[in-house]
Amino acid sequence: MTSFRSDKADPITSKAQLIATLADGSKPANAWRIGTEHEKFPFDNATLGPLSYDAPPTEKTGTIRAILTGLTRFGWQPVNEGPNVISLAQAGKGTISLEPGGQLELSGAAVETLHDTHAEITEHLDQVRAVCGDLNVGMLGLGLTPDWTREDIHWMPKGRYAIMRRYMPTVGSMGIDMMARTCTVQVNLDYASEADMVKKLRVSLALQPLATALFANSPFLEGKDSGYLSFRANIWRNTDPGRTGMLPFAFEDGMSFERYVDYLLDVPMYFVYRDGFIDVAGQSFRDFMNGRLAALPGEAPTVADWIDHMSTAFPEVRVKNYLEMRGADCGSAAHLVALPALWVGLLYDQHSLDGAWDLVKGWDAATRAAFHADAPRQGLKAKVAGRSAQDLAKDVLALARGGLARRARTERGADEGRYLDVLDETAASGLTQAERMLALYRGPWKGSVKPAYAAFTL
Repeated sequence: MTSFRSDKADPITSKAQLIATLADGSKPANAWRIGTEHEKFPFDNATLGPLSYDAPPTEKTGTIRAILTGLTRFGWQPVNEGPNVISLAQAGKGTISLEPGGQLELSGAAVETLHDTHAEITEHLDQVRAVCGDLNVGMLGLGLTPDWTREDIHWMPKGRYAIMRRYMPTVGSMGIDMMARTCTVQVNLDYASEADMVKKLRVSLALQPLATALFANSPFLEGKDSGYLSFRANIWRNTDPGRTGMLPFAFEDGMSFERYVDYLLDVPMYFVYRDGFIDVAGQSFRDFMNGRLAALPGEAPTVADWIDHMSTAFPEVRVKNYLEMRGADCGSAAHLVALPALWVGLLYDQHSLDGAWDLVKGWDAATRAAFHADAPRQGLKAKVAGRSAQDLAKDVLALARGGLARRARTERGADEGRYLDVLDETAASGLTQAERMLALYRGPWKGSVKPAYAAFTL
């Protein structure tokens, strides 16, 4: 959904330009769109192991390159970094890209309705299955690889990932795991104004742990019960405290586009792109603006550099010139549509947004932090402000369903609320996907995680 009005080649000479990149995202409600992204793990059906980018031609095994090449039959155009295809693009369809460990990501188009989102995800998964079927490859819809170790995973040939891989261990214990063996589903949503952005940011930050609980389905680590329902969420909590988390400042008086820019200026950089990726990890964008970046002395950043830098902050909700919800594990096809349905229902209807704010406005920073800490392990059994996350989920889902009903975007007589059905089932039972999987692991699966590959293939 990225679309900035400034020319990306323009040099940055003032903080006002940085603020404008956020302010330029403001749109009237009739122009609001939905942009859904999801990642999944390609795996070899014969070995249940990860795929390499390339493999010796004598080996009859699927590769990441072969998947990308195969998808070009559906009109996707290859994008190369050096000799390697590292993503695909198609006008009006979005992009298909690679995460560091070979996770395949669809960053969908900016669409008007959740019916469009459903059609987009269905088409994409049909295309992926067609290609992967020829390669004897499956696609796993979980938040974390069930049994792969760091050493098992093959790294993708992208310059920015090499820089991040070097830097991550210096700032957290699980950054490499985040890069190589996690998958998520996210949605990007618009705002009308600075005030609308602030309210939506506060509501979605406060409720992001609830999304973590509702979508939790990563209970295994290296073949064993990890003790978490979303170990993916736990990994993010141990990745890099300088660029992740719940943004407590967002709830302070005076929150604004400028305050978020100030936060981004304090997030250490990873790289600058100049005909290739230049490692500037840990250095300051403030210094860059003052011509004091060690790798590029005297050079001022461009708008493109700022856009790149904004994409390297990873809070639970990220602000670009839209809002990005980041708290959920990847899941089934139904869950891939349920995630945008939850947030569209809450944030794109004023009555629902006001109701959600009423639910969370009395929470202090300690309450929000405790919920963020407890949800990955306890799921819907976590407590927040004296009530269970399960009870909160029922209230939030009712608000979201009401918001979708008032949007009145129907397809064959049904509004968008039907995409919440899978979450209503979870809230009613109190059992997450992770808990259902753990019951299988302790019962019919007889302590093995291998059956998860067949059970959760997309």
